[in-house]
Amino acid sequence: MMLRAACALALALAVWPASGSAQQVRAVPIASGLAKPTYLTAAPDDPSRLFFLEQHTGRIRILETATNTVLPTPFLTVPTVSTGAEQGLLGLAFHPDYAQNGLFFTNRTDAAGNTQIERYQVSPTNPNRALATPTTLLSIAQPQANHNGGWLGFGPDGYLYASSGDGGFANDTGIGHTPGTGNAQDLTDNLLGKILRFDVDTPPLPGQSYAVPATNPFVGREGDDLIWSYGLRNPWRASFDRETGDFYIGDVGQNSVEEIDFQPAASTGGENYGWRLREGTMPTPGAEGGRKPEGAIEPIHEYLHQGQGRSVVGGYVYRGPIESLQGMYFFADSVSGNVWSIRFDGSEPEEFDGANFVSFLDHTQMLAPMFGFQTISSFGEDALGNLYVIELGNPFQAQANGRIWLITPEPGTALLLAAGLVMLLQAPQACRARRSRAEIRTNTA
Repeated sequence: MMLRAACALALALAVWPASGSAQQVRAVPIASGLAKPTYLTAAPDDPSRLFFLEQHTGRIRILETATNTVLPTPFLTVPTVSTGAEQGLLGLAFHPDYAQNGLFFTNRTDAAGNTQIERYQVSPTNPNRALATPTTLLSIAQPQANHNGGWLGFGPDGYLYASSGDGGFANDTGIGHTPGTGNAQDLTDNLLGKILRFDVDTPPLPGQSYAVPATNPFVGREGDDLIWSYGLRNPWRASFDRETGDFYIGDVGQNSVEEIDFQPAASTGGENYGWRLREGTMPTPGAEGGRKPEGAIEPIHEYLHQGQGRSVVGGYVYRGPIESLQGMYFFADSVSGNVWSIRFDGSEPEEFDGANFVSFLDHTQMLAPMFGFQTISSFGEDALGNLYVIELGNPFQAQANGRIWLITPEPGTALLLAAGLVMLLQAPQACRARRSRAEIRTNTA
């Protein structure tokens, strides 16, 4: 499987048309000196402001796009945020009807390290301030301090989606992990290692602050009504393609492989992405690993830790004003600082094998040619589809040094095309055989 991914990478670089000019972009810092920014988003139909999270201060801050000015007063300071390395304020999503109802949702770990998904409302008198009292949608106990997931987002169906990690530690084992299966494969009253789906508009049952969508795949199974998909280790950033409705998940691997999982817009949910038995398309090393569970879905892209990175950051399919980037799914690695993009090749889920894309581009040197990125925490997307890279900063510096970068047009080079041609010439015959498949997919897409 990994050979196929390597072959596809070489092929994609080599056959990517020069007329696409996809490399002609750069990243421009628009805000700096930030205290560990972890996420950025915008309210629907509001191109004038960006909202970003500070992981350990619990603050949601506003960046005005006209002047790239960070307002001194936070939009909201979320209380009692835990400050472990992977804990804190992790997710933010604005209701699709935010302009009318002023509702937004946050995902944090509290002082005890447990996940809290909460609803807030903007002030009726000041659009740059929120009311401080939340309504709790869901609390999830976290057995360890890592693998919290934390992403929130609304799908094209109007439902709120949330990602949860497997509870931490390693191999999905230990205290707080289901013996034998691990949390991620446990479908008996266990919300860890999952994507969850909420209905936040239908009047809830007494004592609840949300309703369960009737079309969730495990409705009727006690404790599992909210589960949309499962088999995830630490889904660190997911997104919906705003044009197609397709769903992408960056799932952080353990010792060997990082992966991008995919769910077509027509999915009815219930996908099993394989953890803890699988790490990418490979059996998880050790006693936990094994054959792919029956019906499980492999990733559409994966990469090994050697030389590529160690912690994937899921991003977005680009739908902004730069024509050459249209339809490219951007993702990154927080350890190496690499930024890449792929184009999904349209394969059916049963055909997923870790190499289901028709192009692969490495944007790192074009976006940040001098020093690269330091600890990418997330990507961001604004109301117009512009794409941002969120840099947590250098953890060895005492002062706040996080940055927000905007991807903008810039005259590019053909360096990556040349690198792809060299890779293809050096590739074994097996890679060249795969080229014909990819060319067919490209020509019929």
